[in-house]
Amino acid sequence: MKKQLLALATLCPLAGVVHAQSSVTLYGLIDEGFEAVSNVPVAGKTGGGTKYALDAINGLNGTRWGLRGTEDLGGGLAAIFTLENGFDLNTGKLGQGGAEFGRQAFVGLSSSRFGTLTLGRQYDSVVDYLGNFEFGDSNVGTAHSAHPGDLDNFNNSRRTNNAIKFRSIDYSGLTFGGIYSLGGVAGSFTTDQVYSLGVGYKQGPLAMGVAYLNVKNPAASLFGSNPADTATSNGLTGTPVFSGYATAQSYQVIGWGGSYALGAAVFGATYSNIRFGDIAALARSTAVFNDAEASFQYHVTPAFLAGISYNYTRGSEVTGKVGGVNYNQFAIGANYTLSPRTDVYAAVVYQTVNGRDSTGAPAVANVNGVSPSTNQHQAVGRLGIRTRF
Repeated sequence: MKKQLLALATLCPLAGVVHAQSSVTLYGLIDEGFEAVSNVPVAGKTGGGTKYALDAINGLNGTRWGLRGTEDLGGGLAAIFTLENGFDLNTGKLGQGGAEFGRQAFVGLSSSRFGTLTLGRQYDSVVDYLGNFEFGDSNVGTAHSAHPGDLDNFNNSRRTNNAIKFRSIDYSGLTFGGIYSLGGVAGSFTTDQVYSLGVGYKQGPLAMGVAYLNVKNPAASLFGSNPADTATSNGLTGTPVFSGYATAQSYQVIGWGGSYALGAAVFGATYSNIRFGDIAALARSTAVFNDAEASFQYHVTPAFLAGISYNYTRGSEVTGKVGGVNYNQFAIGANYTLSPRTDVYAAVVYQTVNGRDSTGAPAVANVNGVSPSTNQHQAVGRLGIRTRF
């Protein structure tokens, strides 16, 4: 009898181990490229010059490594976490303004019946439900192909801190979700708050999504969400596309995106309406941008993909002296798959602009991810390689 009890006691802990299966996965991606950027300002030289450099930040994907874990809790419920670090391959420095896990950092629960609930630094619903439709997020479009300044965050330039997020399971192609960020300001529940909602649908060759993002005090709460950001130096002050609106008290994005696959071809389109509201430096005015993009991709062979896009951005006039600008941007790219893990690619982006920018000065071109041009035109070319692990 004693031997039977001893055997049973020995097996009980093992039963718990079998039930609570868990895993931790190390993963990553390295994207490196050689770039040429036109009309970069040069001290003492009128018209600027062409800059040649290696860049591991603005390729098809940002270079990163991460840890992803899951533990089966039984009954279709699991505990999950993700810690994802972005870094510059050429210097070794941390990305996302010095954040160790600046790309993502969250923990939560996943249910096979309902969806996932997570807490931490996360992507908003614009990124989740619209990002994949932008040419800059495709396998032939680099971050330079993003909309000017990534002003609608389709290219995921900015993350949301202190966020509570829900994402549903797939209901016959339909998914939905939302995110709410606690401002953390004593005495005010809404100061620095961020919230967004989104819905996506995919069935056969058709995919589409809509999303809404609302941000209070955007200079601090969203554009200033990285460790190196300050009140006067953050993502909202980094480009003349919208740096003149850095004192805005609110930021809002309403967007739509979709794609349709027809054989080897994929047609895509996006639209976004962006508002910087209650701008203190401009008599509490509101600046409005409307952005539209059309794209086309074609699989020449299963391993060779090519694509092209056109993006138009119109910024409203504000107080009669600021704004009133048009950005026209063209992008083309090609990607060749060498293996399931590795591909090589080439991409070119050209932007031209007219009108006045957010600072009230004559607008200059500013392709996303590079220094503003010395004039109304700018081009960026890139040859790159991407590998995953």
